[in-house]
Amino acid sequence: MAGVTDTYFREQLEKRKDQLNAVLASTAAPAAPKAPLVALLCEVDSALQRLADGSFGICTQCHAPVETDRLLADPLTQLCLDDLNSDEQRALERDLELAARVQRGLLPNTDTRHQDWLVHYQYKPAGMVSGDYCDVISSPTENGEMFFLLGDVAGKGVAASLLMSHLHAMFRSLAGVGLPLDNLMEVANSVFCQSTIAGQFATLICGRAGQRGEIEINSAGHLAALHVSKSGVRKIYSTGLPLGMFSTSRYTVERIKLERGDSLLLYTDGLSEAMDASGTEYGTERLSNLVRERHGCAPQDLATACMKEVTAHRGAGKQLDDQTLMVVHRGSFASSSAND
Repeated sequence: MAGVTDTYFREQLEKRKDQLNAVLASTAAPAAPKAPLVALLCEVDSALQRLADGSFGICTQCHAPVETDRLLADPLTQLCLDDLNSDEQRALERDLELAARVQRGLLPNTDTRHQDWLVHYQYKPAGMVSGDYCDVISSPTENGEMFFLLGDVAGKGVAASLLMSHLHAMFRSLAGVGLPLDNLMEVANSVFCQSTIAGQFATLICGRAGQRGEIEINSAGHLAALHVSKSGVRKIYSTGLPLGMFSTSRYTVERIKLERGDSLLLYTDGLSEAMDASGTEYGTERLSNLVRERHGCAPQDLATACMKEVTAHRGAGKQLDDQTLMVVHRGSFASSSAND
């Protein structure tokens, strides 16, 4: 394990040790239940000793490195996936299924209507859990604004899904504070930096839609959003570094206006980097060409057409990365109260 990663695990284990010692020292704790706490404290001490002698993260059976995702989820584990027995594998599968259900529960409604805005997304993980993040946060008031977010956590598996959940909680908390969008992103980046280890980061687009078609966009290193209008497709490029890289990063707000019938398309690199049998990526240009001919389409129809073409490009090949696509559409109907 890299030195900075070792530092992270040491901090987490020492925190556990302090908490266990505090409970064991409490006079209010009954004597009988202390036995399992003492056993757990011994496990923590053993893990700290493995960090000290350089054997932390090494499987005790095959002596190969234990998967980083598993260590992040449980720093006490000492077996890699290949060396789990059948009961342990089934238990792990149940845990993953539960994690997948929890993650799906964090997703917003597939279709959201807020005033003149219609939002539809399609979310297609490559495995049981996903590192892609999307959310729609609408103000409960009739004249309130709507936030939309789409991001991609570096890596895959359980560790990425944990960070996805962290992003969800963080932006749900910050969205109602009333910060300007650039300040909101800067605060989110600072918090994210403090709660992740080196090498963990996320690209993300955070947008705020107003009452008259105006949209503010902040992009932290994410792929260009596509503004689909009558005049064609305009790319809205990133205005800052990914979240989690530098705590002092600054972000610039891009402002656009969507006329009725216009759409804004956000997507993760699982779409643009989907490869066919020859190794050719689908690419952003093909996506731009596809949506250029579909101005005015209902958001669900536009998203379905995009996902269908990406799947056709991949052919029989395996989906290698999570795929998420969101369409923010300004409808042609009169404004109404929020109905999420």
